[in-house]
Amino acid sequence: MLKRRKRSILAGSALLAWAAFAPAVMAERIGDAERGAEIYRKCAACHMVGAQAKNRIGPHLNGIFGRKAAALDGFRYSDAMRRAGADGLIWELDKLDAYLENPKALVTGTRMSFAGIRSLDDRHDVLAYLRTFSDKPRDIPEASPTAVAHEVALAPEVLAMAGDRDYGEYLSSECLTCHRKDGSDRGIPAITGWRNEDFVVAMHAYRQKLRPHPVMQMMAGRLSDEEIAALAAYFAALE
Repeated sequence: MLKRRKRSILAGSALLAWAAFAPAVMAERIGDAERGAEIYRKCAACHMVGAQAKNRIGPHLNGIFGRKAAALDGFRYSDAMRRAGADGLIWELDKLDAYLENPKALVTGTRMSFAGIRSLDDRHDVLAYLRTFSDKPRDIPEASPTAVAHEVALAPEVLAMAGDRDYGEYLSSECLTCHRKDGSDRGIPAITGWRNEDFVVAMHAYRQKLRPHPVMQMMAGRLSDEEIAALAAYFAALE
């Protein structure tokens, strides 16, 4: 009995020691911050970081981790970004990674014209660099295990699926109760003329509840891969 108790105490002590040490180890797993500083130069024309950072074309990125979208005082955000913030978008690691990969796929209608960083390693190096400008970076949520996937991991055959445009038109009636067919934006973002891939990624992200809009999560949750591809083909063809 005493031996079992001793083993239990030792195991518990080891677990506590690992838990205390783990955040510091895991915090390094995002990427290489020094390399990220080099890659970040392409972002620096619009976004400042550091002690003298101020808003430019884009908001400064000090303290970006854990911040609600469109929550920085003194910066005029786009309507799309304000809607994303109102819908509950928080800039945690997975969302920042998705935004860097394809800004317009995560926040439809964002003013950010940057095409995105396709390399996962490059994105994580940039994020490792940005995290150094957050408060107590080892103690915030993104310092937990960071071996994360893209916003939504889709098989190549899903992305390459050729949708039936006529079927997409048939399915579009529910979409068009909110989104306008003429492409105008009256408080709800336009989805006409989207690239197929952007549409498919967005709908799968809603379906997997990685995007925080409850109505869109419900709508996307009803759709099959084939139906999403059909809608993508239909809306991509609209002028």
